[in-house]
Amino acid sequence: MDVQLYVYDLSQGLARNMSKQFLGIQIDAVYHTSLVFGGIEYFFGHGVQTCRAGTTHHGRPMEVIPMGRTELPMEVILQYLEELKNIYTVESYDLFLHNCNNFTNDFGMFLVGRGIPDHITSLPQTVLNTPFGQMLQPQLDAAMRPITQAPAPQQVNPRVASTPASNGAFASGKASSTAFKAGEVHNVTSLQTLERLLQSASDRCAIIFFTSSTCAPCKIMYEPFSDLASEAGSKCVFVKVDFTNADRAISAKFPSIRATPTFLTFLHGAQHSTFSGADPRRLRTEVSSLLTTAFPPHPHLSKSVPTLLRQSQRPILYTKTPPLDKLSAKLGSTSSDPAITSMLSFIRSLSKSGPSETPITQTIPHFATFLRTSTTTLSPDQLFPIFDLLRVALTDPRVAGFFAEEHSGATGTPATIAHILDFVNGLGTSAPYPLRLTILHLCCNLFGSPLFVPHLLAPPLAKVLVSILTGALLDNAHPALRISALSLAMNICAANFKARTGKLERGGGGDGKDFGQKVELEEEEQVALMASLLEVLSQEEANMEVVKMALVCVGWLAYCAPVEGELCGLVGVMDAAGTVGKVGGRVKGVEERLLVKEVRGLVE
Repeated sequence: MDVQLYVYDLSQGLARNMSKQFLGIQIDAVYHTSLVFGGIEYFFGHGVQTCRAGTTHHGRPMEVIPMGRTELPMEVILQYLEELKNIYTVESYDLFLHNCNNFTNDFGMFLVGRGIPDHITSLPQTVLNTPFGQMLQPQLDAAMRPITQAPAPQQVNPRVASTPASNGAFASGKASSTAFKAGEVHNVTSLQTLERLLQSASDRCAIIFFTSSTCAPCKIMYEPFSDLASEAGSKCVFVKVDFTNADRAISAKFPSIRATPTFLTFLHGAQHSTFSGADPRRLRTEVSSLLTTAFPPHPHLSKSVPTLLRQSQRPILYTKTPPLDKLSAKLGSTSSDPAITSMLSFIRSLSKSGPSETPITQTIPHFATFLRTSTTTLSPDQLFPIFDLLRVALTDPRVAGFFAEEHSGATGTPATIAHILDFVNGLGTSAPYPLRLTILHLCCNLFGSPLFVPHLLAPPLAKVLVSILTGALLDNAHPALRISALSLAMNICAANFKARTGKLERGGGGDGKDFGQKVELEEEEQVALMASLLEVLSQEEANMEVVKMALVCVGWLAYCAPVEGELCGLVGVMDAAGTVGKVGGRVKGVEERLLVKEVRGLVE
C-alpha cells in the first residue's frame, strides 16, 4: 500500500502572516499531519482517530507528501496501532510535547522506515525557544485544543481483508466459486467446482446436501445446515447441490442419490456415509460424529492439569535501566558515535518522562544500522553495553515494533535482530559471559511485543534462539546464565503453548494439523528444547527455582503435542516420566508436588 502524509495548517494562514509580529520569527504554518493509506486517514487528537481520507474537520490539506510503500499485512499494522493507542491517549495530548506530528512520525517509522519532515516535528521547540513562545505556551495549547481534539467525522474502523484459504487445486477457475471459505455453505452447480471443493477437504472432511427447489422438507434443513457450517469452521467443507439447477454430470457422478434431502459425507477424500430425511437432530449428530472421526480429541484434553494451566504465561522481561554514565564509560570512544549519543539521550528521556514525551525520530534507524556494523568493527568484549542499550529500548512498544517489522527486504525476517543473534550464536560458549547474559535478557524482551512472537517461533529466528538458550541451560558454571536461559525458555514455551492451544480452538486436530495461522515451533526446535530441559531436571544439584521453571516448560511443551510426532518419541526414549518422577522426591511444596504429578501424566 502507498502511504501519504497529509499536511494541514491549523492556523488557516494566520501563522504565515502574523508569526513574525508576535514571536519574532517567521512560521509558515501550525502543522497538523496525518497518514493516509488504503483510503483511510489516521491521526492523533482525541486519541488515535480514523476517518475516510480527506474528510477531517481540518478541511483540505495544504500539502500531500508521498512517504513510500508498506508491504506490511494489515493485521500487523492494526496490531501495532493498538500498541500506539496506549501511548497516544486522549489525556496525553499536548500541543508542544505530544501531538499529532509525533504520532505520524512514530507510525510512519513503523510503516515505511522513516519519519516525517524535520521542519514539522521541530516546530514546537522552535516556538518554545522564543521568549513569547514560552510565555504564550499555556494560552496557545488551550486555544488549539478544541480544534486538535475535535471528534472525527464518520469514524472508520479499518479491518483486515479476509482471504479465503485455498490449495493448489484452485489454480484455475473462478475464485468465488472454487475457493474454500471456512464456515460457509458452498452452493454448487458444476461437477468441476464440486470436485475441487472435495479435493480441498482431502485432509479433513466434507458433507454434501443434495436438495431441490421443489422439495418442501429440504427447506427445514437449510438453516441447521448453515449453522453447522459456521460452527465447524475450517474443519469441514459444507456443500449444497440443488438438482434443479445443477449439471447433469453431478447426478451421473452420484447415481445412488434418488431422493432429497439426502446427505453424503466424506472423510479424508473418501465417501464415508449417506443418510436421508429432514431431521435436524440427526444431521447434527452425524456431523458431530464425522468431525470426531476426522479430528479425534487429543488424549491430554481429558487430563486434569489445573496447576500447570494456572502458571503465568506473561513474558518474563528484563526492564531495569542500568546506570547510563557507567555504561557510557564501558563503551569508551564508541560512546561519542552519534548513533550511541542519540540512543543514550533517548533512553534517558524514556526513563524520566516515558514514551509520551520521547519521540523516536531517526534515532532508532540510525542505531539499527550501527548495531549491524558493530559486530565487524568492535570486539565481542565491547558489544555487551551496546546490546544492553537495545535491551532497554525494546521495552518501548514503538521501538519493538520497528525492529520486529524492520524494512529489510523480501526475507520477512527482522534484519538487525537476526544479525545480532546469528553473530552471538556463532561465537557459542566462547562469547564473553556479559555478552551471553545480555543477549539472553534482550531475547526475553523481544517477547514483550506481540509483533515479534510470530517471527520468534518461526525459522530462522526460532532455531537461533533455541540454540542460544540450550547452550546456556547446560552451562553449570554460571547460575545466572541458567536462570536467564530458563526465563527465555519460559517465554518461548508459553508462546508455543498459546499457539498450539489456539490451534485446537480454531479447528486443528490431535494429529497436529491446523487450517489457520501456523506459528508453532517446528518439531526440531521443540525436541532440542525438551532434551535440554530434561537434562536440567536430571541434575540433582539444581535448585528449586530452576526445577519449577524447567517443569513448567516441559509441561507446556508436552501438552497436546502431536501424538505421533518426534517430541512424543523423544520423551519416551529419554524416559521423561522417570526423570520428572524423580524430581518429585526432591520438591517439598504442595504446588510443586502437584505440578510434578501433572507433568508426569503428560509425558508418560
